[in-house]
Amino acid sequence: MSINLYSYGVDCFIFIVSLVSLLSFRIINYWAKVIVISNLNIFVLKITFLGTGTSQGVPVVACQCTVCQSSDKYDKRLRSSILIEAGETTLVVDSGPDFRQQMLKAEVREIDAILLTHEHYDHIAGLDDIRAFNWVQQRPTDIYATARVQKSIRQIFSYVFAAKKYPGIPQMNLFEIENAPFKVKGHEVIPITVLHYRLPVTGYRIGKFAYITDMKTIKTEEKEKLKGLEVLVVNALRKEEHLSHMNLERALKLIAEVQPQKAFLTHLSHQMGLHAEVSKELPANVELAYDGLEVEVI
Repeated sequence: MSINLYSYGVDCFIFIVSLVSLLSFRIINYWAKVIVISNLNIFVLKITFLGTGTSQGVPVVACQCTVCQSSDKYDKRLRSSILIEAGETTLVVDSGPDFRQQMLKAEVREIDAILLTHEHYDHIAGLDDIRAFNWVQQRPTDIYATARVQKSIRQIFSYVFAAKKYPGIPQMNLFEIENAPFKVKGHEVIPITVLHYRLPVTGYRIGKFAYITDMKTIKTEEKEKLKGLEVLVVNALRKEEHLSHMNLERALKLIAEVQPQKAFLTHLSHQMGLHAEVSKELPANVELAYDGLEVEVI
């Protein structure tokens, strides 16, 4: 069998030229985005889901249900929390009982602030573990929360605020927030007030990203803050109705109404069902979040 070396060489040359052109285009396109983002002082938000479970986590202690006995890593959920990285700024939303484990798993070296949604134990229990960051960063940790949440922190962690402090206790700078925009390290944060049955809970919007947990209802004026989002994270406890949390149906209805480009469901209980099975039931732009999931938002 004869081989046309000339034709073969031409084909190879064309292939190489095409490959180089494609790689060059992608490299130029990448750096063009970097330059535009830098010049406009726009930061790419990197969101890491530290935990996506409810107050008991998944699996639930002593539970023998299918979800709690699942070997699928996506069915293992620590208490709900996220890490937000914006340029050189690192924020954490909520500090539950799994805070220490979450910081180690995500290899977090420094944090600039913690934003608290409300005072329930599964969202603040890990605040004692900020001691490690106090020592490494040689400063108190900034905590942003409403006046009501701060009151609970002062009661639960009373030793932190005692007149005579025990050596090595956590160090906190409490910053009171209201339902009005504020800035952390130059980044505008917009609070979103929702109701956890009758308890006000604070969600947060930064740029085109918003995070809400433990919500049952939201007023019209607060819902307006969710328009024009690239990514929305919202809670969905289970498929059945619940007194103080949205179920799957309510969460999907809200998402369809505010129309983010992409939505992720968090604060999921074992009663929601297996991750793999529930995922098949969701609209194309909606996913179940899972521990360790990373998402970028411009």
